[in-house]
Amino acid sequence: MRVISCIVMEHNLWLVSLAAGICVAGAVITFRLFGHMRNRSGRQVFGWAFLAAVAAGSAIWCTHFIAMLAYEVKAPVTFDPILTFVSLVIAIVGCGLGFGTSAANRRFAPALGGAIAGLSIACMHYTGMMAYHVSGFIDWSPAYIVASVLIAMTFAAMALDEAVRQPRSQSHIIAPALFLVAIVGLHFTGMAAMEITPMAGQSENDNTSVFHALAVAVAGVALMIIGTGVASHLIDEMSAQENIAKLQHMAMNDSLSGLPNRVHFNAHMAREIELARENDGRLAVIGIDLDRFKAINDQHGHEAGDRVIAHVGHALGQLLKNDEFIARIGGDEFSALKRYEHLEDVHDFIARIETALNRSLELGDIQVILGGSIGVSLYPEDGDDMARLVSNADLAMYRAKGDPQRAVCFYEERMDDAARERSLIASDLRTAIANEELLLHYQVQGSVANGSITGYEVLLRWRHPMRGMVSPADFIPIAEETGSICEIGEWVLRTACREAGSWAHPHKIAVNVSGVQLQRADFAEVVHGILVETSFAPSRLELEITETAIVKDKTRALHIFRKLRALGIRVAIDDFGVGYSSLETLRLFPFDKIKIDRSFTSGLARDAQSMAIVRAVLALGKSLDVKVLAEGVETDQQLQTLRGEGCDEAQGYYLGRPQRTPSADTPLEMQAGAKQTAA
Repeated sequence: MRVISCIVMEHNLWLVSLAAGICVAGAVITFRLFGHMRNRSGRQVFGWAFLAAVAAGSAIWCTHFIAMLAYEVKAPVTFDPILTFVSLVIAIVGCGLGFGTSAANRRFAPALGGAIAGLSIACMHYTGMMAYHVSGFIDWSPAYIVASVLIAMTFAAMALDEAVRQPRSQSHIIAPALFLVAIVGLHFTGMAAMEITPMAGQSENDNTSVFHALAVAVAGVALMIIGTGVASHLIDEMSAQENIAKLQHMAMNDSLSGLPNRVHFNAHMAREIELARENDGRLAVIGIDLDRFKAINDQHGHEAGDRVIAHVGHALGQLLKNDEFIARIGGDEFSALKRYEHLEDVHDFIARIETALNRSLELGDIQVILGGSIGVSLYPEDGDDMARLVSNADLAMYRAKGDPQRAVCFYEERMDDAARERSLIASDLRTAIANEELLLHYQVQGSVANGSITGYEVLLRWRHPMRGMVSPADFIPIAEETGSICEIGEWVLRTACREAGSWAHPHKIAVNVSGVQLQRADFAEVVHGILVETSFAPSRLELEITETAIVKDKTRALHIFRKLRALGIRVAIDDFGVGYSSLETLRLFPFDKIKIDRSFTSGLARDAQSMAIVRAVLALGKSLDVKVLAEGVETDQQLQTLRGEGCDEAQGYYLGRPQRTPSADTPLEMQAGAKQTAA
């Protein structure tokens, strides 16, 4: 009742209301700034702690000073300017220490920091009272003084503990309210502890109007200080929101193409499926793969590849209409969504995509047209969940990519059968070595000039317990896709070296190397280890590498190539004339042999272009001093033509079919034997 009586009877309530408003505003912005301090690290913590301390100390001091001016006493009153300023410093420094302590990672640190802040409020108040000079006698009540200090420390400790321990949504209201109670409770309990008896003969205080004006001025300064804190808070919030928006955009969009990324696509597709399910709608899922991107990337570099992706992304982004969505999934793969009513709408969308992909793009002095393979699956016919729809669209896209006559392919149920078949082959292939299902055949390579044996090419065969003999054309691509080709390749090389090492004649062997194997940095070391293990002479080993395998990473391939040559191993370029086949490759990689692809050998008698290509390769081999071997020789006429053109070596059914154990006969002797048998 004494405190309430002190407020109501001995204060100007208008100024008390002004002080309360300053206190509320200061408490709210203080804890907003305190929240920023807690969410920062490094030097930023000190900056936000300083702003919070200034806001809190100024609010506390201004509340106290305005309330003091509101105190009505019938005696002249003056203020000591030095002590008044010191009281402000105490409030700011004390709150700064309290906030800093509460931020420590300790269990009772928030409450301790709050108690320090509460003590600073009390010290500020009673220092300010020392600056309050009145012509009269002042009696103090120790009980009220102790109560005021305890109120300040207790509620300030509760406020900071609430701000640190509780969720942000709750602490924004409760913590400032508790801090407000600490300030107001301290001040008015402290004022109730004081009783002033004016000295006899003194005139009443005639500075009321001056005090009122001073109170308003102090309130104005306080609002400016608090406003500075508000501005800092708003600027930081806006910056944080802008940064969050930028991060969200970066997280949901591809920086190179400017299109949404895989995460964004998945989220959007999930919403579209849910919407189609609720409204009985239809949705087309479209997979897109660029046709010639890999060749451009390999031949012109990654910078050109980036230009292609940016070009395609811009073109695809411009064609979109309502209910259409396109994203870059990764590499040269894109995915699109189309909400539709009639299938003609999907065909129109696909036509626009094809037009965008077929726009010409200048790369240096050349113009390229990419094109693309497109696969489509439809909701709900081809699946009712995201994973199945995407998988089916990919199956259709790969079918389109494998068929030169079709750029667009819609999903068909039989594609699942083909995919399951490939999966079964891949699974069985993993255990083929352990089950001893793999075996090697050897096809003779002979000199075109005299018919002598120059070596044998090692050919892999798979005798499946249920399927019988599986063609390498069926299982080798699957082994390369799944990565099991590395283990199989090592087995082939180890077995071939071991078996050839037991032959009576030290003929060389030619072993094919997959591009997947060549991508391994330790490939040369693996080959060397197998040679040491089997005691096979490096000079008897020839590794056949296609140019397709080389262009994936020419720098790495050249490094491995040099290591193999340093071991004494010969290296041949296989299937020359198809695929990339550039003179630049022959310049960078000094091969020991060039193998002409069988497609050119088979056309020697009827195709003038094949003859011209074979002559050009033979002339190139002579100029580079590199031997040339023709594959696929199946007739005497082909052999005679190659002999007349000066080809070094040949290989094919006419010279000898692949055998489990090589024959001791020369190719020409085998031909004679075959003719005698026929006779």
